[in-house]
Amino acid sequence: MNKVITLTLSMFCLINLTVVGQEKPKAPSQSTESNNKALYKKYPFDDKTSFEEAKKGFIAPLPNNGVVKDANGRVVWDLSAFKAFIKEDKKSPSSVNPSLWRQSQLLMISGLFEVVPGVYQVRGADLSNMTIVEADGGLHIYDPLISKETAKYALDLYYQNRPKVPVKAVFFSHSHVDHFGGVVGVASPEDVASGKIKIYAPEGFLDHAIEENVYAGVAMSRRSSYMYGNVLPPDAKGQIGAGLGVTTSSGTPGIYAPTNSIKETGEKHTIDGIEYQFVMAPGSEAPSEMMWYLPKYKMLNTAEDAVHTMHNLYTLRGAKTRDASKWPTYLNQVLQSFGDTEVAIGMHHWPVWGKKRVVDHIKSQRDTYKYMHDQTLHHANMGATMNELPGLITMPESLVNQWGTHGYYGSLSHNVRAVYNFYLGYFDGNPANLNPLPPVDVSKKYVKLMGGADKVMAAGKLAFDNGEYRWAAELLNHLIFAEPNLQDAKNLQADVLEQMGYQTENGPWRNFYLAGAFELRNGVKKASTPKTSSPQIISNMSMELIFGYMGIQLDVKKAAGKKITLNWVFTDVDEKYTLFLENSVLNYWPNSEVKNPDATITMERSTLNDFLLGKITMKKAIESGKIKIKGDAKQFITVLECLDDLNKYFYFNIVTP
Repeated sequence: MNKVITLTLSMFCLINLTVVGQEKPKAPSQSTESNNKALYKKYPFDDKTSFEEAKKGFIAPLPNNGVVKDANGRVVWDLSAFKAFIKEDKKSPSSVNPSLWRQSQLLMISGLFEVVPGVYQVRGADLSNMTIVEADGGLHIYDPLISKETAKYALDLYYQNRPKVPVKAVFFSHSHVDHFGGVVGVASPEDVASGKIKIYAPEGFLDHAIEENVYAGVAMSRRSSYMYGNVLPPDAKGQIGAGLGVTTSSGTPGIYAPTNSIKETGEKHTIDGIEYQFVMAPGSEAPSEMMWYLPKYKMLNTAEDAVHTMHNLYTLRGAKTRDASKWPTYLNQVLQSFGDTEVAIGMHHWPVWGKKRVVDHIKSQRDTYKYMHDQTLHHANMGATMNELPGLITMPESLVNQWGTHGYYGSLSHNVRAVYNFYLGYFDGNPANLNPLPPVDVSKKYVKLMGGADKVMAAGKLAFDNGEYRWAAELLNHLIFAEPNLQDAKNLQADVLEQMGYQTENGPWRNFYLAGAFELRNGVKKASTPKTSSPQIISNMSMELIFGYMGIQLDVKKAAGKKITLNWVFTDVDEKYTLFLENSVLNYWPNSEVKNPDATITMERSTLNDFLLGKITMKKAIESGKIKIKGDAKQFITVLECLDDLNKYFYFNIVTP
């Protein structure tokens, strides 16, 4: 009766792990040092344009040296840990790719900045930026970061340097948590409910903001802990940034339902004296996304469709593959529509100023995605398969020479595979790959065929010594999956992954490699499961989403042979549903109340919210009368007992079987 429907929202895995006593990272190898040193001759490091733009309009540094704490004194953001060793005047350590180091140096340029008079940005207070526009009678805030703590901190910095006027509107550019999660820190529920503060977002925002992170939330969260290097210390052999931003804050996220939805490209709205012209961009970087132009400031907000990195067509934390064909289409629309733009801002990184610079920046982003899309299909139609594509497609030199196209967050390698998968799926057409053996089984056979563990280990060591790290990783991965207790193999594989991390230009790749190395050496270190739910998020979840997740939670062994029908009635929101358990599957009908169910459960939706948030147990809710059951209460309890708490599997193995 105390069974909890536990919902996990991945949302970039808002978690900080502090691990002590672990084995220390190794030094970069000679191969890594040579590889990284050579990049100084390959790329235009003398070009300081980005540094000049990132510093332009500086007003004030981040307070408290970039450290933000929650109400209990827990640190939820600490830029100072990165600024302590990432210095603009220092060349890259040999354990960091110089190009990625340059990007991280730029991300250290933080504080309050004036974009143009009347438009300000706080940068470096979270993974994303917060933009503040001075309108008639108050402020418009764009994308209020991940956590309420960092958002309030950013707004407080603005107020320390500009007049303290009320927030009148908040704009969400798209449906990822780093662009809405901190809204509670800048807008109170009372002000939103009363209409004092309006919330503007693209059509479909609310459903996408929650849905994308729920159904596969546990898996996404676990993988996000790798992607953002949460287990890694900030230092030259650990976490140095994620390319798109430094890392994720670990405060409290929230959400409000939009009061105003933007639905069509070309919509114009005058809001508190400022005209907005919108361009819809659904299915590009996010399922629900929009860009907008402010004629008053001749300023374009490209949201996350044009930033200073190659973005993800597939994100390594796991999500639906994005449509590369839409990205350049939307960027072409803004180029056609807003030719008089004099400044372009993004919701990450720094602005660009001047008509030519704006056009060049957007064109380079547009052509990056169009090139990957077109060339992937070009080679696929010649017979190239998904894993062959990274070796066949190289970016044109004209794009490589523009820093903003580099793969600091997305990468050419995983993006071209994403395009292939979007159109053709994971199967490469070779019947030998239709029904492959599971990883452990195939690894055992390979190790046996190669003459046993000692010979595979020797081959892996030889490959490592020769700097053939990709081949060494392949060999040792088979050995570890065949013999998971061989710590020597895991230690060597850790050495291999570490060198690959030191060499990569991509922030998430580096974090994946180094997090994998950490766990191979030290095992999976468990900490508290990340708490990413909040009253605002839970209360805005549709019942369809909740019932759908219950189906995912179903333990089919416990449900086997059971046939149960339940009516659910939510009195305060006037909603009714019927839930069916049959064939070890949970189905539901909305707007339904069937005759002769096994039981009818009547409650307020607010009671369910309290239950999901752990504020009340099912037993207490029934005893207090907040939940009323008509019919066979045992059948209701049986359904709940068939639900598995997926959060208990959070620390599943990744680099070992």
